Amino acid sequence: MKKLLTLSMFFIAFGLFAQEEETEEKKSFTISGSVDAYYQTYISAPDDAGATFGTAFADKSGFAFGMGNIIASYESGKVGAVLDLVTGPRGGAATFNTDIVDGIVNQAYVYWNVSEKTTLTMGRFNTFLGYEVIAPAANFNYSTSYLFSSGPFSHMGLKADFALSDDFSLMLAVMNPWDTNDTSTTGEYSFGAQLGYSGQFLNFYYDSGNNGGLGFEVDYTGGFDVSDAFFLGINAAYNDNDGSGFYGAALYPQYATSEDFSIGLRGEYFALHGEVDDFDYPSVFGVTLTGSYTVDSNLIIKPEFRLDSLTDADGGIYGNVIDNDGLAASSLSAFTLAAIYTF
Repeated sequence: MKKLLTLSMFFIAFGLFAQEEETEEKKSFTISGSVDAYYQTYISAPDDAGATFGTAFADKSGFAFGMGNIIASYESGKVGAVLDLVTGPRGGAATFNTDIVDGIVNQAYVYWNVSEKTTLTMGRFNTFLGYEVIAPAANFNYSTSYLFSSGPFSHMGLKADFALSDDFSLMLAVMNPWDTNDTSTTGEYSFGAQLGYSGQFLNFYYDSGNNGGLGFEVDYTGGFDVSDAFFLGINAAYNDNDGSGFYGAALYPQYATSEDFSIGLRGEYFALHGEVDDFDYPSVFGVTLTGSYTVDSNLIIKPEFRLDSLTDADGGIYGNVIDNDGLAASSLSAFTLAAIYTF
């Protein structure tokens, strides 16, 4: 009887061990992505006059294509790889067209889950700075902020993510200089860090080769569930590149009226700074009101109204701000209707 019991326990233990080994060596391959398009008309300027906000992407009038991307992910045990390919104007602007295989590659990295609390990633990955991201499906507003548009979109390097506890996380990274996403020939590198606590993130960036001078950025990204239906997102940043740069803050209040429809506002103040005396550096206050309606979980319809107002400026701030007469103006407004499909 004892021999039978011992033998049974051996086979049970062996089965559990084999199951654990099978789980660790489990392989998976997934494909996901999105496609988006939009219609945009300027309210305070002619559509054929070349008016633009000073932010990235969605700068066409009439009907336009945003981007299409396909993300292939493969994982085997503790290691894996991600290849994110993009096409279209938004993808081209995010990858600078000639950056890594003619603007096709958005992300391409390998990773190793060293332990349950430590992951190493090497390759090209989207930035950790800022509230918004490149793929429109992950943003509430379809158009992008000045803070997002002014920062780096991606990095090339090595990062380590640490889960310090259930609430605290830490990321450390060494990368090529700012917006050098293929190869660096200057011998300069940048360094990044992110401290997270319960969905709030404090980000740091230092670059000794940022456009030929010393550069750094500190950035806070987070948000709070005020209620089950109301969420408030927050982003604030200060950037300096050898004495000049930008700073600003944005609030993202969002209210869900039902499971399928939400309405949200982005209010942003953004300004440039420098060391030139007797010069009013340009600043802008932008308000973007967006509705988000989800159809069958995959299709998102976003009607959006945006108004940007320039203040205290001796010159423009990135964009081409004109009025209906084609003359320089202090504000620009537009209506946009976007459709985003995710899979």
